Formats: sequence, C-alpha cells, structure tokens
Amino acid sequence: MPSTTTMPVYSQKRWSLADLFPAPDSPEMQSAIEELQTRTAKFEAMRARLRPDISPEELLELIHQLEIITNLSQRLHAYAGLSFAENTQSQSAQTLLARMDQLMAQISNRLLFFSLWWKGLDDENAARLMTAAGEFRYWLETMRRFKPYTLSEAEEKIINLKNVTGVNVLCTLYDAITNRYTFRLKIDGSIQQLTRGEISTYFRHPDALLRARAYQELYRVFGQDSLILGQLYQAIVRDWRNEQIELRGFSSPISVRNLSNDLPDHVVDTLLEVCRQNAPLYQRYFRLKASWLGIERLRRYDLYAPVMRADKRYDFATAAGIVLDAFRNFDTQLADMARQVFHADHLDSQVRKGKRSGAFCWSVTPRLTPWVLINYQGRPSDVSTLAHELGHAVHSIIASHHSVLTFHSTLPLAETASTFGEMLLVEHLMNQETDAATRYELLFNQVDDTYATIMRQAGFALFERQAHEMVLEGASVDDLAKAYLESLRAQFADSVDISEEFRWEWISIPHIYHTPFYVYAYAFGQLLVLSLYRQYKTTGEPFKPRYLNILAAGGSESPLRILEAAGINVSSAEFWQSGFDVVREMIEQLEAIPHDLGQEQQSLRSDRDEIVLR
Repeated sequence: MPSTTTMPVYSQKRWSLADLFPAPDSPEMQSAIEELQTRTAKFEAMRARLRPDISPEELLELIHQLEIITNLSQRLHAYAGLSFAENTQSQSAQTLLARMDQLMAQISNRLLFFSLWWKGLDDENAARLMTAAGEFRYWLETMRRFKPYTLSEAEEKIINLKNVTGVNVLCTLYDAITNRYTFRLKIDGSIQQLTRGEISTYFRHPDALLRARAYQELYRVFGQDSLILGQLYQAIVRDWRNEQIELRGFSSPISVRNLSNDLPDHVVDTLLEVCRQNAPLYQRYFRLKASWLGIERLRRYDLYAPVMRADKRYDFATAAGIVLDAFRNFDTQLADMARQVFHADHLDSQVRKGKRSGAFCWSVTPRLTPWVLINYQGRPSDVSTLAHELGHAVHSIIASHHSVLTFHSTLPLAETASTFGEMLLVEHLMNQETDAATRYELLFNQVDDTYATIMRQAGFALFERQAHEMVLEGASVDDLAKAYLESLRAQFADSVDISEEFRWEWISIPHIYHTPFYVYAYAFGQLLVLSLYRQYKTTGEPFKPRYLNILAAGGSESPLRILEAAGINVSSAEFWQSGFDVVREMIEQLEAIPHDLGQEQQSLRSDRDEIVLR
C-alpha cells in the first residue's frame, strides 16, 4: 500500500452531509420524519405489553423498535446540528436546528413511558430480563441507575418541552453570538480581521508582543459581551440546579455528570484532587520554560510559546498523511478506519467566518462514518487536533458492531482513542526527526499539550464546581470573573504572571455552557492514556489487543468494568499519580538538555525577536 503522504485526495474542503440527507426539507428528509412519526405511533400502541411478566423475547422486540426510531432521530438531529456547525450565522440552519430540537422533544415525550416503566419495574423481574438481554444488558442497567432521580411522566414531559425553548436556546444563542465574532490584530504593519481559529494561531507565535496582543484582543472582544455571556451562563447554571438538585434530588451539580458517565463521585473527586496536588509539577515546568525563553517568569501569554523553532508548517495533505502513517505504525486497521472519514467526505477542515470554532467528531449511528470538524491552519497543533478527532472517529468505527443504543462510550472513555492518537503522532514525528533541537521542541510541545489537557481542564472543572455554588448564593458576573482569576493565580502560583483580561477566559469555553462538567473527561482521558502508553512501550504487541478491546467495547459496558478488565483501577490515587509521573519524566528529559544548547537557542531567539520587534 503506498504511503498516504503522496496521495493528493486529502485536500482541505467542506464536508458533505449527503449521507444523511440530500438537503433540508428534501423528499428524503420529509420521508424520514413521516417514518419517525409512524414508528413512534406504533411503539406507543405497544404500551399495554409492558407488564412485570413480559418475556425476554417481547422486551427485545420492543428494544429493536426503539433502535430503528433512534437511528432515524439521530440522522435528523445530526443533519440539523452539523448544518448549524458549518455556519452558525445561517438563519435557515438556526431554524432547522430549532425545528429538530422541537421534534426530538416531542418524540422523546411520546417514548417516555418505556423508560419510566423500566425504571419502576421490581428488581426481581428487572434482573430476570437483564440476564437475557444480551448486549442491551448494560443499556438497561444504565436506565435503572437514574431511578432515584426520575420524576413522574407528566413532569418529565414538561422538562423535555421546557428545554427546547429554555436551556437549548441559551446554548444556541451562545454559539450564534460567539461564532460571529471577528478579531482585529496588527500583523506586519496592517490590521487584519480574524476568526477565533485564526487569532489562536498567534498564541504560539515566536513574537512575544504579538502573542500578548492576540490574547488581549480575544478577551477584549469576549469581555465586551461579558455581561450577556455571563448572564447566559448564570441562567444555564440555575436551570441545572433547578432541575437536577431541586427537582431530581442529586446531591451536587457535578454528581449529575458523574452518574451520566457511570463514575462514582469518589473517583472524580480523587482525580481532581490528584490534579490539584500536582500543580507544582507544572509550575516547575513553567519555570524551566521561562529559563529557556530567557525571561525571569512566564506571562500567561507565553504558556504555549515556542522554545526553539516556530516556523514548522504542514499543508493539509501532508498532515493527513502523517496522521494516517502514525496510526498505521501502531495498527493498520486504525489507519484504514481513519481513512474512511476522508473517503466518505465527512471532514470539514476549512476556516470560514461563521463556522463553529474548535473541533469535534460527531458519531451519528454505527453504520455511518463519523463527521469531523476542525479549523485547519497548518500549525503543528492543528496536526495534533486532526489526530485527536480522527482518534474519536476510529473509536466509533471500531465499536460500530454494537447497536445505536450501546456504541457510544461514556465521556471519560470517549477521550481515550483521541488522546492515544495524539501520542502515536508525537512518537511518529520523534522517530522521523533527526535534528536534536526539533526533537526537543516536540517534547516541549508534548508537555504543553498535557498541561492543556490535564491541568487546564481540571481547573475548569474545579471552577465550575465553585461557580455553581456562587450562582446559588447570588454572585454577579464580575464576582465569577474575580473567582476565576483567583483560581488561575492559585494554580500557577509564582511561576506565571496572570494579567487581568484572563478573568474572561471562562466565558470563552463552550463546554461549560453546553455540557456542564464535561471538561474533567479530558484530564481523565489524558492521564489514562499516559498510563496505557507506558504499558504499550513496556509490553509491545501483547498490549494492542487489550487496548483495542477497550475501544471495541463502546458503551456496552461500564467504564470501570472495561478498565478493570485491562488491569486498571481508577479508584486509586496512585493510578492517577502514575500518569503525572510520566509527565515528570518528560520534564526531567527537558531539564537534562545540555546547557550550551539552551544558551544557543536563547541567542537565536533573541536575534529573531530583535528583528520581529524592531
């Protein structure tokens, strides 16, 4: 098989949604809506069959009908969501998304009786049916976990309808507002209008003044709308508390996400506490990085500053080839699965005004190749993002033998393949690179990325936990901003100077709006992958089946059972610390770099900065 690096098919383009529907309001979409309504009505007619003594065969028949309905629902909702992501400023896309949200809420309400019956079934009959449910056992078990927090059918229906015109609209408004932003930055003597994705490229620029201006402009624009964005966040937090704490009875706001992830509270508490305790490890790294940059102390602007070489760029075809080669070096089937995203034309890599910022992978149904959105601009970090999102796609494809009800893994395990993909990429680049300085730059970048994935995300989760309590106590938007800035300064201690505009960083993080407490899944996934990667480097080929089995399980089993089968105990603080030990070893490698090489790079950097700043 020829190397993918020579294949011109991987060009930068917009994705196609034709595998879902040819167009909005097309005959095919209307037919799918009609079939969804018809099948939902037929399912409603089966309500009388839900008895305590129902046979396993009858239950499986009902579940298979739910599968068909779910497949149709997922396709319709994904088309609307992906259309909105590719252009958040399109009125037609906004209207379609609102229409589909309304339809999904109505369908969900009509099917609600099934989950309520199942949660209310006595334990003996539930156990009898789960024993014979095959791959649906864990799906059924998962529903019953929510039994203590389930309301009456009428109340649940009201909540579903309320969300359509309530919290869902707040999130859509947040996206519409923040994705219309443009940022003004003076580059090479002229003012340029940039998207968020474009301005973020300058966070890693060699010019220290340009880095600072980029951050200042980002938070100037977000800060101008801080009252609106902050009030949206407060409303989302109050909605979360009203429903989850006051009505459903959860013990804390984060417990809701923990139960959804099927993780005991103590596991997440242990993870976040170990992260907090390891803040000094990254403070040590930032002091080292400051010495390499020839400054007394880093500013927050300098966190991701290049230490050695910053001129490396990859055109999209080259980046695609590198990522696929990295996957292939581990296992050929991973590369083959990732390649499906390109061949299906399911990857949107262009940078466009109005397009959703950041990156994601949307796995719609097991039989459809996932859709991947990135904003590719040729930076090394963009290559890592491509590897990350294609890792998500591989995870979905390798689990596609499961039902649509069981192939999505829980959020923490969902970050396993993506983060492992980034590790494979770094190893591949390190093996290819013969220049010592470039290899060290890759290592610096890797430690930077572990900070962004572990400590930064854990910091967001810790702030969310604080913010939910502060909103309950009547905190203003400015109070939240002050608390966030204080949390940053506590995390960095005296290793990094934090300027005032970073008080608005939290309102620029979509996850805390869309999916409260999602972010700790990144820290979970990165630390898990560091441990897994160490196993891989130690054991070699015997590791691969264990790893692939974790991915292939999808959402068919609890994350704790999946990991226990691989010999991993996430309840242990020692396990999480072992991930930080890998980071410590990376930092020690950097500390061991010959001093004369560091001095040489400082000299080169000083000459370069003098030219840039003149």
